Amino acid sequence: MEHGNWLTGSLVYLAAAVLAVPLAKALGLGSIIGYLAAGIVIGPWGLKLVSDPQDMLHFAEFGVVLMLFLVGLELEPRRLWALRRPIFGWGSVQLAGSAALMTAVGVACGVDWRIALVAALGLAMSSTAIGLGVLAERNLMATSSGQGVLSVMLLQDVAAIPILAFVPLLAGGGAAHEGGGWWGAAKAAAVIAIIVLGGRLLLRPALRWIARSRTPEIFTAASLLLVVATAALMQSVGLSMALGAFLAGVLLAESEYRRELETDIEPFKGLLLGLFFIAVGMSIDFAVVLAQPLLVAAIVAGFLLVKAAVLWGMGRAMPIPARERPPFLILLAQGGEFGFVVFQSAATAGVIDAPSSSLLVAAVALSMLLTPLLLLASDRIRARRHALQDRAAEYDRIDDGHAAPVIIAGFGRYGQIVGRLLYASGFSATVLEHDAEQVEAVRRFGWQVYYGDATRLDLLRSAGADAARLFVLAIDDVEQSVAVAKLVREHFPHLGIVARARNVSHYYQLRNLGIEAVERETLDSALMSGRSALERLGLERHQARTLALRFRRHNLELVEQMRPHTGDEAQLIAIAKQGRQQLEEQFAREREEARQHRRSS
Repeated sequence: MEHGNWLTGSLVYLAAAVLAVPLAKALGLGSIIGYLAAGIVIGPWGLKLVSDPQDMLHFAEFGVVLMLFLVGLELEPRRLWALRRPIFGWGSVQLAGSAALMTAVGVACGVDWRIALVAALGLAMSSTAIGLGVLAERNLMATSSGQGVLSVMLLQDVAAIPILAFVPLLAGGGAAHEGGGWWGAAKAAAVIAIIVLGGRLLLRPALRWIARSRTPEIFTAASLLLVVATAALMQSVGLSMALGAFLAGVLLAESEYRRELETDIEPFKGLLLGLFFIAVGMSIDFAVVLAQPLLVAAIVAGFLLVKAAVLWGMGRAMPIPARERPPFLILLAQGGEFGFVVFQSAATAGVIDAPSSSLLVAAVALSMLLTPLLLLASDRIRARRHALQDRAAEYDRIDDGHAAPVIIAGFGRYGQIVGRLLYASGFSATVLEHDAEQVEAVRRFGWQVYYGDATRLDLLRSAGADAARLFVLAIDDVEQSVAVAKLVREHFPHLGIVARARNVSHYYQLRNLGIEAVERETLDSALMSGRSALERLGLERHQARTLALRFRRHNLELVEQMRPHTGDEAQLIAIAKQGRQQLEEQFAREREEARQHRRSS
């Protein structure tokens, strides 16, 4: 493929992503594996549709820059200041500890100390793109492990410039590359000061002026310009582009344009990150791997184990719950894209030779490829272990003569509110939850929750369904909820059932089973919002409350009126339109009567 043919190149990259990512997601492997696999398939060692992936790798690295900008938008300066100790404390422990251990292992294996040190510095870094991408994909950014991963990766970005300045010194020339030394440090400090002061004094007025033009595409262009300009400033002094974008994001985290910036940049970030992962897959040099497979495997396994040992100790010392430690360890144990830069710089300076550089680059790329697979394996192992442990333990506890008048099936956001009200009113309950992680989470708050699948008849019997008076069905999955309702109605007809319905269709299924007390989960919360809206539009509180209650009664009657016609869409639409018209006419008559009453009085 010719590099100048952008249309063909776009076709290849987009087609590979569109085919590979949904397939990987369908197989439960995650989107990152899909991107990496797509890169391998279209790269030099696959279909050879792309012969030189380095150009795309450099271009797609901007996706990492955009990602760090968005991460910065989520971190207000106060929160970032609160993270200063984890960043410079634990981040330094990870980087220095991993590099020192790997250097010692390399020297012990007979490698020259300079080569061992350069390799250790490059391998000690972790992939920001994969790490933060996985955290975002799994919604782990706000967790203790997510904050720990972010802190360590920020320190790695800060350490980029001193590492790059140090590598040429190992060549023996005694001089750093151009721009290094005190003059380089001064320029770096000046650029950071410009970004901080400019962000404080100029960015908001500039964005306000652009927003007044009311041209959405120009605001999008300004958002991209902000990130590109910040990255270019940082790159001009040899600092990490991603670090500069992160600083810019932090400075705008409290601005009124934060959400608009996130909305504008998110699509570009996702696309460029996908291209970055594709480029990483293409860049794996399988010739090096096939020529020395045992050595490559030893390097990958060695540095993953060394880093894992350091991170294991950190995870136990840091305030990270045991269940969150595996992703923390796996995401930081991998190699990173910055390792490519370190090894290239070392090869250019003559510290290591080209074959050694290729060997290390292949090891880093393979570790990045293995990371999503290791996470997937870890998830399955943990889920199986927790399920077996919890099932055995909880069945035993339920069998210990636990007899409560109420059984609650499902203890998520809905079931917890019901449970709190019952307990506060003096009624005990046996709580069943099928999600092992949810069981562990709510137990930390002091709830006595039992692991188990409520669709199992033996579990319901052991939970005391034969003697209980009430069954609260709060399961959010519609199919599972209906299955439990059928089981309870068939085997425990004496049990009264209070059920949660996700929507009207779910409501009908439960009502058709003969369950009288069925509440749609969004009806009352929506009516409360409607009451607040009426009050803010000028209605008295008692008037807004009366209208909301009458609407609720009308809605329940209308839904019951529609229930016999659930298979006839035309009839349902006709009943719904008629009911809405009747309600509007009734409310209009009452408003007119109220106006006439005020005039006469």
